[in-house]
Amino acid sequence: MRQCEVYLHNLKVGTLSENDKGEYTFIYDKAYLLSDKCEPVSLTLPLQSEPYHSSYLFSVFSNMLSEGENRQIQSQLLHIDAEDDFGILLATCQFDTIGAITIKPINL
Repeated sequence: MRQCEVYLHNLKVGTLSENDKGEYTFIYDKAYLLSDKCEPVSLTLPLQSEPYHSSYLFSVFSNMLSEGENRQIQSQLLHIDAEDDFGILLATCQFDTIGAITIKPINL
């Protein structure tokens, strides 16, 4: 299992994980849900305490990834399979992303 913390405007909002079967789970952090700055990370992931499950990477996160030639170059330079969405997300979305969301890997 691979996991990362998800930040929105530098506030930890939740945890994203990929299990060994390639299925994804996103869950909002309980402390974030109780905070006064609480807002959804995406319209497709409204605020709730129950986890979200998906057989594919949630669109809000997959839209953060590069495509085409840029993705191939990242894959080669980072030694990550070009089809490994979660691996590329972990490697490239920690700093300087286009939007307000950043990702920080959790080392298990």
